[in-house]
Amino acid sequence: MSEVPARPDALLVGEDLEKEYRTGPEVVRVLRGASLQVSRGEVVALVGASGVGKSTLLHLLGALDRPTAGQVRFEGDDVHARGEAGLVRFRRFQVGFVFQFYNLLGEMTALENAMVPALLTRRPWAEARAHAADALVEVGLADRLRHRPGELSGGEQQRVAIARALVNRPRVILADEPTGNLDPKTSAVIFDLFLRLQAERGIAFLIATHNPELARRAERAYRLIEGRAREVRPGE
Repeated sequence: MSEVPARPDALLVGEDLEKEYRTGPEVVRVLRGASLQVSRGEVVALVGASGVGKSTLLHLLGALDRPTAGQVRFEGDDVHARGEAGLVRFRRFQVGFVFQFYNLLGEMTALENAMVPALLTRRPWAEARAHAADALVEVGLADRLRHRPGELSGGEQQRVAIARALVNRPRVILADEPTGNLDPKTSAVIFDLFLRLQAERGIAFLIATHNPELARRAERAYRLIEGRAREVRPGE
């Protein structure tokens, strides 16, 4: 049964999610009925020990993987009931992804990296370039458009990744340990950026983090333990 009562403003909901992986004859159960939800325009933290399944849960919510059981709903609709084309549209237009290791293409400039999601939607080159440039300006990298990842600091690389996630104007951003490779000061700057984007754009964020100081700044939080998500006070 779902552990999370329905919220009238829910945007993204995971209900009774289970995920199993088979390695030879052995079955590994990572999620055992995890339920959570993110409302429109709110910042939610997902905390838990390393290896507990936070990344797996984000992948299910963002339709990068399918659950063994349970349901992911976006604005009330079952995401995984869509055909493959519908899942692609969901990933490209409704959800943005930010990862711990940035996942930037080293041979491309910051501008070119940020353009990739727009080009995947077959937007004209000039339009994709304009949207990417605007996003990079928005995250404070107006003077770094032509720099490659190797010429940027870790915090700057993460801001390029955030700009890339913004290009197609998603409703929710799923961030998987987005400050895991950053020092405390830079981590705070990145979280400040998330809060500003929430306030200015109305974007919802689900942020997986092991940092209690950052989690404390979220509006709500869940702790993932033994495959289930329990709502806790931010920072617990």
